[in-house]
Amino acid sequence: MLLENQVIFLTGGSTGIGLDCAKAYAAEGAKVALVARNGEQAAAEASALGPDHLGFACDVSKDSDVKSAIDRVLAHYGKLDHIHNNAGIANPSKPLHETSDEEWDALFNINLKSVLHTTRHGIAALRETKGSILNTSSLVGVIGQEIHAAYTSTKGGMNTLTKSMALDYAKDGIRVNAVCPAGTWTPMLRTWAAEQPDPAGVSQYLDDIHPLGYCPDGDVIADACAFLLSSKARFITGHIMHVSGGAEIGYRR
Repeated sequence: MLLENQVIFLTGGSTGIGLDCAKAYAAEGAKVALVARNGEQAAAEASALGPDHLGFACDVSKDSDVKSAIDRVLAHYGKLDHIHNNAGIANPSKPLHETSDEEWDALFNINLKSVLHTTRHGIAALRETKGSILNTSSLVGVIGQEIHAAYTSTKGGMNTLTKSMALDYAKDGIRVNAVCPAGTWTPMLRTWAAEQPDPAGVSQYLDDIHPLGYCPDGDVIADACAFLLSSKARFITGHIMHVSGGAEIGYRR
């Protein structure tokens, strides 16, 4: 198993790509501490994974919450091997000049500042295990996206942050990478698609933007993440891995 007895602190782990990652990590032998703002849901999903896993509430935009969460993980497991910064929000969907200060701050505090918090409080433990950090970015942080200026700026920032962190922590034997999905079917995306005037057309569009021909479920992202955390990726750091079905190299039509 790729991650046997590895302890992983996973943010945003109660739904979507995060939950798919939690399942993949557990299947590869890891012990997963998954946190989310909805602590009850996080606890339920962790329980479903088995007795070796934790799930509890943590608002990653709050430094004190993250410190308490990582302290709890260290007290329970005695070590920390990996941090997966997966928590994120995408709203609002609007151009920059219509974005309020509150919306801007929420996006940056959850999507980007949270990485500061987890690194600040987890780096000492990662130095002991020579572990790794994985950031869930997005392809739109590379290519941009209409009416999502604030969101794409957080993901573009995450990509360059990943590279800088990789340089800073390489001397400690800590690898830092990011994964960039394009379209991915999650509960949130399915709800959004169903609410559109032409749900079938939306589904076809999401298939068509991926040259491989379909919009995937989160398991394809989770498989890449499990690889990046594993010793199979031991000489990979500072890498922004596109798991996008080729979306960045051109549309199918």
